[in-house]
Amino acid sequence: MSKRTVNILLSWLGTKDIENMLDGEKNASISTLATNSQTPFDKIVILSNHQHKYWEKFENFVKKRMATIGRPHQDIQVHKANIASPIDYESIHQVTALWINKLSEEADSLSINLTSGTPAMTTLSVLIGKGKSNVQFLQASPNNELLHVDIPIDFGQEYVKSASKNIANTATSEPKVEQAFSALTAKSVQMQNVVNKAKKIAASEVPALILGETGTGKELMATAIHKGSLRANKPLKVINCGAFAENLVDSTLFGHKKGAFTGAEKDHPGLFEQADGGTLFLDEVGELTPEIQVKLLRALQQGEINCLGDTQTTNVDVRVIAATHKDLSKLVEEGKFREDLFYRLAVGIIQMPALRERIEDITVIVNQLVEQINKVGSKHPDYTSKNISEKGMKFILSQPWQGNIRELWSTLNRAFLWSDSQTITENDLSNAMINRAKNESFTDVTLSYDDKIDITQLVDKYKKAYVLAALKASGNVKSHAAQMLNLKDHQTLSNWMKRLNIKHEK
Repeated sequence: MSKRTVNILLSWLGTKDIENMLDGEKNASISTLATNSQTPFDKIVILSNHQHKYWEKFENFVKKRMATIGRPHQDIQVHKANIASPIDYESIHQVTALWINKLSEEADSLSINLTSGTPAMTTLSVLIGKGKSNVQFLQASPNNELLHVDIPIDFGQEYVKSASKNIANTATSEPKVEQAFSALTAKSVQMQNVVNKAKKIAASEVPALILGETGTGKELMATAIHKGSLRANKPLKVINCGAFAENLVDSTLFGHKKGAFTGAEKDHPGLFEQADGGTLFLDEVGELTPEIQVKLLRALQQGEINCLGDTQTTNVDVRVIAATHKDLSKLVEEGKFREDLFYRLAVGIIQMPALRERIEDITVIVNQLVEQINKVGSKHPDYTSKNISEKGMKFILSQPWQGNIRELWSTLNRAFLWSDSQTITENDLSNAMINRAKNESFTDVTLSYDDKIDITQLVDKYKKAYVLAALKASGNVKSHAAQMLNLKDHQTLSNWMKRLNIKHEK
């Protein structure tokens, strides 16, 4: 004799279920699923934390419906659900998990109603139920038709994919190191001076020009200046001037009218109009063409712009902050950047120091970046939180970081990704560094007839500079420094050091 299969329906008690019962004993989701299911339910479990006075009446209503059509009707009951509120995920999770685990053990087939209850109840029913092989999902249409719900998603796999994607996106985005640029965390004298100057510029209305190498945080400084200004509650708009084609820069900055060019299907306000009353940050301003420079100068001088396809001028009130890693004064000399525009922008000048020039700040910045990496990684089920060893921190402090914070950020992400250890060592960091091809171009040397130089002294000067740089980068490990300088062995390096009067620090 074959074993009888047990089919169970689990549902939350919905407000509509009660209302329809009271309104002439009409069907709603629970009674619809119970009566229309192809396979009768041997047991119906209903969870609720409200309208207690109607529970017994609702039980009898469903039992009557089942008895009328000859279906099992003895085991139909509303159970009290101890939840904090209908939208409290934690308590709903506890109740839902308890009942799904219990009933899936009892049943050959457990059906879960997704129509009744709050979105929180439905969401947790799906997440927990998907982990059971004998669970199926049902819902009722507005016309009281039974619908089978297919959810072909592996939530565990999707969670891992989402967490992995988040780690990847964070690693390739800009690091969030706002605190490293504030007065509270700028330990170095260089950064304290920069921040103090930035505060004075922020309080004024003058245009600002932020200079510095790639990755020094020029956009971050522009944002801080905007937030510290009287325009803080107005828009801050940002554009990388080197990221757009010439024709798009004009439209992006100054806007265009419908029909101004092929594809201009409607009027488009440019960033100057969008930033009216606020601030416009022009990153890599040195990339602007002479034509755009003329229009930018007019916007700065007269507060007027012309959008493409329009003969009328528009008045705007915008503070401009520009930034570049290029030498603008040199571009002016070469005729590539307008001198009058340069002096219009270069009122509040800020020179962002390179990371290697602010050693006192590096440890603070590293700790912030490590915290970010661990916070993002913690969302991944296989991630282990990591820290950096003392020697690893010394290695970081010894590097030149030509890409500045951006290079440091990328290096830390690679080291944390590749290492299986909880402690990131100097070896891990060294392996995560990207070897840069050195520029070995040599400027032609010209000498006049009576010129005299000490060639030996000149050569020794360069040798000493490179030996010291190699020792610093290698953490004073002579064998590695010798490899960096392409010397035969560490003894050869020692001989050089002796002749160049370089003392070896252990």
